Amino acid sequence: MKGIILAAGKGTRLYPITHSVCKPLLPVYDKPMIYYPLSIFLELGIRDILIIVPPEEQNQFEWLLGDGSSFGVRISYKKQFDRRGIADAFILGEDFIDGDRVCLALGDNIFFGAGLEKKLKQAKENGSGATVFGCYMDDPRPFGVVEFDKDGRVISIEEKPKDPKSNYIIPGLYFYDGRVSEIAKKVKPSDRGELEITSVNNSYLELEELSVVTLEKEISWFDTGNANSLLDAACAIRKYREETGIQIGCLEEIAYKNGLINREELISVAEKLKMSDYGKYLMEYAEGK
Repeated sequence: MKGIILAAGKGTRLYPITHSVCKPLLPVYDKPMIYYPLSIFLELGIRDILIIVPPEEQNQFEWLLGDGSSFGVRISYKKQFDRRGIADAFILGEDFIDGDRVCLALGDNIFFGAGLEKKLKQAKENGSGATVFGCYMDDPRPFGVVEFDKDGRVISIEEKPKDPKSNYIIPGLYFYDGRVSEIAKKVKPSDRGELEITSVNNSYLELEELSVVTLEKEISWFDTGNANSLLDAACAIRKYREETGIQIGCLEEIAYKNGLINREELISVAEKLKMSDYGKYLMEYAEGK
């Protein structure tokens, strides 16, 4: 399986703080926002990763993440010159996907909590069709909303409905088989001129090949697209760290745990970051404390 992070959004809802920096590079508590979706790929053992970036900011992403070797993965970059919607990621990334299964993560979505790793593996192990997550929301209207029948099967997905048919929305983490690029190329732009990810999901639903994995309330999800949710995510991550002692989105720790880097490589990174709490955490982890 390959991984794509869509990190090309302008972040207009966060102006003026995103005037000078791309949204996925903003800090969320103690690390850049893009660390969080990237950590999901490391947890899944995905080693071939494409990051879709704004055309003028590729150098900043490369300076931060490089080619991925410090995390034991391969990272490449693709510029998105026009904002054409989430589904455009599969058209831009068609050569990268090359008919393989792929996981798409939005660069401003954050997931963490007890049981998440099990849910991720459940989604990854679905070898064909599409698998998405269902997340309960008190107000689902701003999102793509899933409707279930009495047996729990998905029967519809509606984008930003005025009258939602359930409280379950689809957050920004999606799993697809190798047909997704061809399906995305057949999607017609919506009224707002974008290739909607809901249209891709509905295509799989029509084929009866769409699965939804529901997330329990112990698993937190944040769409950090505005100032309030950005702050809420940072506070929740800090609270989780204080209560559990666990770092969320710590790439080097996850890479080491999954055998992507060795102990010497982990210590090397920790030494470079030793003046920060992040670096101290890595060193303690490497020393088994």
